[in-house]
Amino acid sequence: MELYNTLTRKKEVFESAGQRVRMFVCGPTVYDYIHIGNARTFVFFDVVAKYLRFRGFDAQYIQNITDIDDKIILRAQKENQDPLTIAGKFTEAFLKDMESLGVTAVSQYAAATEHIDQVIKQIKTLIDKGHAYLIEGDGWYFDLSTFPEYGKLSKRTTEMADDAVSRIDENQNKRNRGDFALWKLSKPGEPSWDSELGKGRPGWHIEDTAITEHYFGPQYDLHGGGQDLIFPHHEAEIAQQEAASGLKPFVRYWMHVAFIVNKQAKMSKSLGNFTSAHDLLESYPKEVLRFFLLSAHYRTPLDFTDQNLIQSEAAISRIGEFVERIKIIANQEESTSSDFTEAFKKDFTSALDDDFNIPNALAALFDLIRQSHTAADEQKLSSTDAQEIQNALGEVNAILGIIPAQATAIPEEIKKSVQEREAMRQNKDFSSADALRQKISDQGYQIEDTTYGPLLKKKKTS
Repeated sequence: MELYNTLTRKKEVFESAGQRVRMFVCGPTVYDYIHIGNARTFVFFDVVAKYLRFRGFDAQYIQNITDIDDKIILRAQKENQDPLTIAGKFTEAFLKDMESLGVTAVSQYAAATEHIDQVIKQIKTLIDKGHAYLIEGDGWYFDLSTFPEYGKLSKRTTEMADDAVSRIDENQNKRNRGDFALWKLSKPGEPSWDSELGKGRPGWHIEDTAITEHYFGPQYDLHGGGQDLIFPHHEAEIAQQEAASGLKPFVRYWMHVAFIVNKQAKMSKSLGNFTSAHDLLESYPKEVLRFFLLSAHYRTPLDFTDQNLIQSEAAISRIGEFVERIKIIANQEESTSSDFTEAFKKDFTSALDDDFNIPNALAALFDLIRQSHTAADEQKLSSTDAQEIQNALGEVNAILGIIPAQATAIPEEIKKSVQEREAMRQNKDFSSADALRQKISDQGYQIEDTTYGPLLKKKKTS
């Protein structure tokens, strides 16, 4: 298995000490519902953890939850609420959305406020080793001049123009423009904790390394997140942990998921061009959303468009119809068997072994569907074949989570009309196809033509 390592900018063979894999992914800052771009990251790493376990690794997967932060405090002030109440509300919403999306691979969610002791311990180590300093009335900062390798993940330096800002860590008394807050001294109305550092709260970056050092030790295998976290967040993590422990590398493999783009712009809450996963889950089954989120390679941008969601609906509809047909064949009397799944399994796992090329894995799945339909049409698919296909689909679903429990119920006469229309379109008899489409519409169904075939949906009644 090969992974693209952001640190080295190349694919590397994935190796671990024994079969144990320690894996950490940056979680949400819980001041609002997560947007669909956040969901892309969390669904992808859900697949990563599940596939590692499928390959026989013992993957311990921890994800943090930032439940104390400037953004949470700002929203609480606007709504005249307690910041921890806001954080609790959106933590609960996040966990429900993850469950609804089928994200079940996380071994443990670790909230920042539940690890204050670990944060304080790590900051004290940084102070003792000369990597941190106090700005009176503000807080403790990491001194980047003590860590010359800062920038090795992003290939940036502290001299670059916009390095100074990291979640409002601005202070004219900083020693270096890129220095970031480790501990923020308390201000009126903000949550705070008493400590030897002064009454205050953690900076954004420190919670992650304090949490991972507590559970994994100073070094571990795999760290993931969205590509927007490479700089400065993950650079700060490297600086903190390697400065505190003196050990390198902090993490062996770094993986980052590209943005979802909305009309060619990164989707973000700050730009106001985001759609929440919470809202989309009210309109689409989890299988459709997971298929959409996994439909492009994780290191390439994914377009958020109605057409792409329709394509995903059509794909899941086609998979559902296939599952139903295979179920019928699997229950028939035994007949001569030929192996349909061996080549598929090889292609599927080869795709995932190649830096999680999920689009190629999906292509292998649809090749299996096409070949199986052809064999079934020719009565060359045995019940044993069908049972093996069912087992293979079960393995696919355990990793990708895209196999619907059952196909959408469509009357047989409508299905037949759709098939006849497809034959007309193949024969370029578009006038007859349009007439049949209108007939289908008059019967209460609408058709969307996609690359996965026609998507048939019951028309909404007002």
